[in-house]
Amino acid sequence: MPDERSTSADRVIALEKALTGFADNHSETVVIPSVGLTFDSINEAYEFYNLYSWETGFGVRYAKSRSNVKGTKCMQEFVCCYSGKPKEANSKSSRCQCQAMIRLLRTDDEGWYINEFRSNHNHHMLNTCAEKLRFPSHRHIDKYTRELVSQLRQNNVNVSKVYSIIATFFGRVENVPFTKRCLRTLCGKLSREQADDDVRNTMAIFSEMKAQDGEFTYNVQVDDESRIRTHMWTNGRSKTQFHHFGDVVTFDTTYKTNLYDMPFGLFVGVNNHFQSVLYAGVLMRDETEDTFKWIFDEFMKMMGGKKPITILTDQARAMEKAIEDVYPNSTHRWCKWHVLKKAKENLGAHYTKKSDFRAEFHKLVHEMLTIDEFEDGWAALLDKYSLKNNPYLTQIYETRLKWAKPYFAGKFCARQTSTGRSETANHMLKQYVPPSCSMNLFVKQYNKLQFDREQEEGFQEKRTRLSRAVLKVNTALEVHASKIYTRKMFEILGEILYESGRYDVEEIIAKQKYIVTHQKAEHREKWFKCRFEVNVTDNLGYFSCICGLFEHMGMVCCHSLQVMVFLRLKQIPPRHILKRWSIHGRDNLPGHLKHYQQDMGPPDAPTFRHSALYITALEVANMGDRNPAAFEFMMSGLVELRTRGGEVCAFNDGLGVVEQQVSNNAVAVGPKLNTISSVRSVEGNRTKSRDATSVSVHPPMSQASEASCPNGDGYNSEFSEAASRLMTNTEEELLAPERNKKRGRPTTSRDKAPYEKDSAKRSRFCSVCRGKGHKSSTCPDRGDVPKKERKVATCGKCGVPGHRRTTCSKPLMSTMAGVPPSH
Repeated sequence: MPDERSTSADRVIALEKALTGFADNHSETVVIPSVGLTFDSINEAYEFYNLYSWETGFGVRYAKSRSNVKGTKCMQEFVCCYSGKPKEANSKSSRCQCQAMIRLLRTDDEGWYINEFRSNHNHHMLNTCAEKLRFPSHRHIDKYTRELVSQLRQNNVNVSKVYSIIATFFGRVENVPFTKRCLRTLCGKLSREQADDDVRNTMAIFSEMKAQDGEFTYNVQVDDESRIRTHMWTNGRSKTQFHHFGDVVTFDTTYKTNLYDMPFGLFVGVNNHFQSVLYAGVLMRDETEDTFKWIFDEFMKMMGGKKPITILTDQARAMEKAIEDVYPNSTHRWCKWHVLKKAKENLGAHYTKKSDFRAEFHKLVHEMLTIDEFEDGWAALLDKYSLKNNPYLTQIYETRLKWAKPYFAGKFCARQTSTGRSETANHMLKQYVPPSCSMNLFVKQYNKLQFDREQEEGFQEKRTRLSRAVLKVNTALEVHASKIYTRKMFEILGEILYESGRYDVEEIIAKQKYIVTHQKAEHREKWFKCRFEVNVTDNLGYFSCICGLFEHMGMVCCHSLQVMVFLRLKQIPPRHILKRWSIHGRDNLPGHLKHYQQDMGPPDAPTFRHSALYITALEVANMGDRNPAAFEFMMSGLVELRTRGGEVCAFNDGLGVVEQQVSNNAVAVGPKLNTISSVRSVEGNRTKSRDATSVSVHPPMSQASEASCPNGDGYNSEFSEAASRLMTNTEEELLAPERNKKRGRPTTSRDKAPYEKDSAKRSRFCSVCRGKGHKSSTCPDRGDVPKKERKVATCGKCGVPGHRRTTCSKPLMSTMAGVPPSH
C-alpha cells in the first residue's frame, strides 16, 4: 500500500474546505483540524496542522508512527513542540509535556484521516510573527531559495546582504518566512557540504577544465600521508600570454583565503595593454626553500621551459635562495614598497611630512640614477642627520643590491618596482572568494577572476583595433606612435610627450650629445633630478638618456622625446619601439618562421629551391590527407626522407631564404632549433623527493615550434585519456590538507610575510633625544633639570586664586562705553 493516494478532481482537499467554510465558522482561525478530516498524504496533513499551529501560536513536529505487518506505515502522530519531558531537570529545554496532538490513521482508499485531535495546551501561545518564526516547523526554506543562497555565498556575499536580497523577493523583510539565524545555520551547512570530499570535487573540476582546454595543466605535491602539500595549476591561455609577455613576472604569497589556511601564490605579468595577466596560481602548505624550489621549477615546466628575465618578490629569504637555484640567470628584484614601508616606524620624528630628511631620502631612493650618486648621497644623508647607527637604515643599505634603482640600470622591469600587481590581483580575488572556503570553491572563483581579466583584455583589444587615437599635441612623432602602439600604451606615451614640453634642450655636440633641463629646476631641485644627459648614436637611430626609462620600461623617455622634437624627427626610431607594447605584441613565431610575422614586413622573394620544395610539400600534404592509408604511406616516407637527408643537409651554403633574411637584417643567428617532428609523450607520473611526492598531469616541456606535431588531434585525445586515467587513480589516494582554522571570525585581510611576523611592535621614541627604548622622564640626556612648577589656577574675573569664575562674588566690569556692568 503506498503512503499516499492519487489525487482526484472530484475530491475537495481539507485546506480548500477550510478556506471556503471560514465565513460560516465565525471563528478567529481559518484552519481548524477536526476528527474525520481526510488527506491524500502525510505531507498534506502535516502542512495543514502546521498552518493551524501558525494561526494559534505554537509549533509542531513529527512524533510516534506505526507500520503494519507488511511494512507499510499505518499510523502517524503530530504533536506540539512543547510535548515530552526534558532530558535533564536543570536545562534550557522548553518541553513541558503538552498534550496537544493529532493522530492519523489510514482510510480504505489508501488515504489518511484524523482519528484523534487534542487542542488543549499547558503553556502560553505566541502572538507575533517574530516569535512564531523561532519554531523549526515555521522556518521553511524551499529548494529554490536554498539554491539562491548557495550561489550568493559562493560569490562572497555576506549573510546580511543575502537576507536583504531574499527580502526583496518577498516585498518586505517582515514577510521572509525564516529568520536570519536560520539563514546563518543554512550557510554553515552549505559550507560543510562544500568541504566534504574536497579533493574529489577539485579533481572533478580539473577534469572538466581539461576537457574544455587541452592545454590545461596542474600538479600536486603530497606528503608521506598522501595529503596535499602544494597545488599548482594553469591553462592554455595563460601559457600563451607567458609566451608573449613572460619577460617580467611578479610573485606574491601574502593572502590565505581558504579553509586550510594555506598561502596562495600568484604569478602575474603585464601584457601589451599594460594590464595584469594571471599566469598560474599555487596553494602551498608552507613557505620553505624546498617548497619554493618546487614551485619555480614546476612553473618553468608548465610554461614550456621559458624562464622570466626579471622576477619581483618580497624579502623572503627562502624565496630568494630558491630563485638563485632555479633561475640563476634571471634578475631577482625585491619589492621596494616592502623594503621602505617601515621607514616611518623606524625613523620616528625624522620621517615627518614637513621634514627635510624625508624629502632628501625620497630623492635619494627614487631619483638617483648612478651608483656613485647613490653611494655619495647616502653617506652625506647619514652624516647630515647623524643616523649612521640607525639599525633600519643600516639594514636596507646592506640589501641595496636587491631594491635600489641604480643597481638595476639596464634591467627591463616593465615599469614595475614592486609586487603591486600580484597584491592587486590577490585583492581582487578576495571579492570572489569567501573566507575559509574549500579548495574546489577556491578554484571555481579563481577561474571567474581569470575570466573577468580576459574580458577586460578583450575590451582593450577591441579598443585598439576599432577606436581612433586622440592626439594631444598633434606632432609627427605622436601620429607615428598612434599607428604602432596599443591605445593604452599610446595614452602613456601621450603623457610622456606632454611632460616633455616642460624641458629645454641644450646642444653640446651636434647630433651626439644634449643636456635637457627642467624649466623650473630651481624649485624642483630639492625633490627631483632636473638635468639629464642624452647621447645620440647610430646616425640618430638610438637615444640614450641617463634616466634609463627606456631600458627599465621599454618606452622612450620625455627627455629623449624632447631631443627628437628638437631634431625635427618625423618617426620614433625603430630601436626605441619595443614589440611587446605594440599592436603586434602577440605576433611571435619560432625563429625559423620569424620572417612571416606581420611586423617584419613582406617576406623576401623566395629562391627557386624554396619555391619548388614548398609547392611539392603542399602537394604531398594534400595527397596524404585523403584517407588513412595515404596518410600512413606519406608520413612514413617523409620520416624516412628526413632521417636520410640529415647528412646531406649538414652543409649550408647560406643561400636559403632564412639565411638571406638574417643576413639582410644583420641579426645574429642563435642556436638552431630542433625541428624534428615527434609526437609529444604524455607525462602523468609520481616523482618522489626527500619528503614529498609530486603527482603531475601536463604535457612535457616544448619549444614554440612544437606546432609541427604531425597528429595534433590524436595527441590531444591520447593526452586527455591518460590524464583522465591518472586523475581517476590518484583522486582516491589524495587527501585534503589538515584544516588549520584560526580563532575568531574568518577574514580575508592581508597576511604578513614570514619575515614580518617576528618583527617587534612599533617603537616609541623619546621626545628629548629622539632615541627609542625609553621615555622623556627616564632619558639619560635629560639630566637633573627640575620640572617646571605648575601654574597656580586663578579666577577668570578677579584674578585671585582660591576660587573659580563661577563662584566669584566680584561683578564683571564692562570695558565698553555705555554698557552697564553685569551682575
